[in-house]
Amino acid sequence: MTDDDIAWMGIDELARRIHARELSALEATEAMLRRIDAIDPGLRAYARSTPELARAQARAADARLARGEPTGPLHGVPIAVKDLCWTAGIATASGTTIHRDFVPPVDGTVVRRLREAGAVLLGKLQMTEGAFSAHHPAIDPPRNPWNPETWTGVSSSGSGVAVAAALCHGAIGTDTGGSIRYPSAANGVTGLKPTWGRVSRYGAFELAASLDHIGPMARSAADCGLMLAAIAGADPDDPTALPAEVPDYLAGDGRRLDGFTVGIDEAYALPDLDAPVADTLADALRVLAGAGVRVVPVRMPAVDEVVQAWVAHCGVEAAVAHAATYPARRADYGPMLAGLLDTGLALSGTDYQRILLARAAFTGRFDALMTQVDLLITPVMPFAAPSVARIARLRNEPGYRLRLSRFTAPFDMSGHPTITLPSGFTSDGLPLAVQLVSGRLREDLLVRAGRVFQAITDWHARRPPV
Repeated sequence: MTDDDIAWMGIDELARRIHARELSALEATEAMLRRIDAIDPGLRAYARSTPELARAQARAADARLARGEPTGPLHGVPIAVKDLCWTAGIATASGTTIHRDFVPPVDGTVVRRLREAGAVLLGKLQMTEGAFSAHHPAIDPPRNPWNPETWTGVSSSGSGVAVAAALCHGAIGTDTGGSIRYPSAANGVTGLKPTWGRVSRYGAFELAASLDHIGPMARSAADCGLMLAAIAGADPDDPTALPAEVPDYLAGDGRRLDGFTVGIDEAYALPDLDAPVADTLADALRVLAGAGVRVVPVRMPAVDEVVQAWVAHCGVEAAVAHAATYPARRADYGPMLAGLLDTGLALSGTDYQRILLARAAFTGRFDALMTQVDLLITPVMPFAAPSVARIARLRNEPGYRLRLSRFTAPFDMSGHPTITLPSGFTSDGLPLAVQLVSGRLREDLLVRAGRVFQAITDWHARRPPV
């Protein structure tokens, strides 16, 4: 079995092969470490790799198996986490220079649960500064494996690149305004943003506490489901973690979706899309309909107000998260994150209350919409992954943030779960994606719909030229 064979294997298959002694956890880990050494210098997905820890965890996994001890669902599987997840004894910088020497005393809950499920930690993945919208000027950002001149998405950029290039079997990302979904779409991987509170945020640097979602990024919906099952659930260290039971996300028919309803609001989803995005959305609807889904028209609540308010809302909460270092150490901050914090500090209490009321109203209306259908389908963004140069130009255009965030920010403001599914490629060979949204805590529906979609299509199985 070659290193490539191991690297591109699905999580479930790899775990089964390790359990069957066809492959050891250490062999799988060494293959991945060799791949990181060979490929990551050109992609820069990792902020730091942890080879010695990975080898020690792999040896321990093999020893547990040899002793006949119980094993977890990710036993021996090499994964990586975004560099805002606390890792005991390993620096956790959150994409900043100000925290580059911070060494957490304990693992964050997500990291601990991955370890308890048997996963092997390959390292920490690069990200934008503080999980906002740009990398710190002192950090060389990751490169998109499909085209190095193409945007990698924000802020889980390293997670998207590492999964797409098979530098880990799955990764942890976070999403405050789109940062699981943008890098999943831009790099051609599957990303699952759970319900807010479904996954504990203890031991993860905050961007905006009430908007931050932690979730898995992998090469298939099934792999995302396995990872979510390992990390979800109540946590005494995080009182906002929801106590709802964690289901088997791989239950149910993975071939048909008879009886499912998928809503689409064409007035919301279709205007101002680049042609390839509109085409891939139509193709995805045809695939779902062919699998038994009934597509029904719905009316999406107005989103402009909550999308436009997202920056100020995020800025207020980020200012709280950075109060110990900003503005006292402003010179250590990059311009984008500093600008966000200034926005938050300048907002009045009455203006913030208006945002909270608008957010609550939108959330209630969207909850009502999701009683009508099982799923909602939308684009992830209105264009295919743009070039790095184009995204820089777009930032200076009027209405840029409203256009870019129209399909992502609303579901962070409401806290609803989403899954991003690879759904095609442009004529230039860049990935395209669609987004499905479900009711609260119905990630099981998202995973099942994703499994069926990916049983029919093979977009998620395409490999970049690395």
